[in-house]
Amino acid sequence: MIDIRSARIEDAADLVAIYAPYIEKTAITFETQVPTVSEFASRIEKTLGKFPYLVAVEEGKILGYAYASTYYARAAYDWTVELSVYINQEARGKGIGTMLYDALEEELIVRGFKNFLACIALPNPASLALHKKRGYEQVAHFKKVGYKFDTWHDIVWLQKSLVGK
Repeated sequence: MIDIRSARIEDAADLVAIYAPYIEKTAITFETQVPTVSEFASRIEKTLGKFPYLVAVEEGKILGYAYASTYYARAAYDWTVELSVYINQEARGKGIGTMLYDALEEELIVRGFKNFLACIALPNPASLALHKKRGYEQVAHFKKVGYKFDTWHDIVWLQKSLVGK
């Protein structure tokens, strides 16, 4: 059985282990250096100060994580968040991303957030499918804005809005 719980500072090493292959082998993130465990622990702590940061755990092993973050640091954007999700490479395709997003979106709604955004580097068909299945709509496409592994990459922004609902 998979449990979803809030991330803890002591989860940092496990989360870095999940995140590192995305940095080292893909353009899914434009980050190019794997953060240290200490840096990642600081990220978790900072995020938890304002937003949910969730992990999926099965038999004591963290299989993935998802969190929300500031879209822009201006008061008018206080109801809008950017969401991110990363799944352990061996655990992909088991619905863990959906489980994490279910819990993350529920918590964000309880906290009063109205707009959920996702920035996706292309190509990333799995992430696009996850978001579109959840009712996110593509609202922007920026061409060749990230350069990684000697290639220019596009990004798309997807949005799910609860305004007026």
